[in-house]
Amino acid sequence: MNKNTICLWFDRDAEEAARFYAATFPDSEVTAVRTAPTDFPGGKKGDALTVEFTVCGIPCLGLNGGPSFPQTEAFSFQIATDDQEETDRYWNAIVGNGGEESACGWCRDKWGLNWQITPRTLTEAMAAGGDEAARAFEAMMQMRKIDVAAIDAARRGG
Repeated sequence: MNKNTICLWFDRDAEEAARFYAATFPDSEVTAVRTAPTDFPGGKKGDALTVEFTVCGIPCLGLNGGPSFPQTEAFSFQIATDDQEETDRYWNAIVGNGGEESACGWCRDKWGLNWQITPRTLTEAMAAGGDEAARAFEAMMQMRKIDVAAIDAARRGG
């Protein structure tokens, strides 16, 4: 067992979500589904209670805990992408599977979990600081899904 694991609270669809993440992101898999030994709030004996999985190598535990604690933007996965094709692939997978767009590279999947699909060029621009960071940041503030070419143009001052 890992010393540290991210526990994500789901209403009742942790296994469906984990299987979607495993099919969508590299270095991701579902490793175990544990069923409830007895009835519990929001579920019955034999229902999936916890799901062990990884997302891009990060160990996670999905807990089917019921509707009491929905996901918020206070937690998100940030996925670094190398180009527009990879950015589009992840964004479209999440949004196209019942999710929704947000601002500045953020989107929410159909289970309420938030994702930042962040091209490396944006992260590099922010790390550069100064005018380059300011231009890239201003360009990003106008976007939903990040447009790599627009960020690159802003980095150059165009």
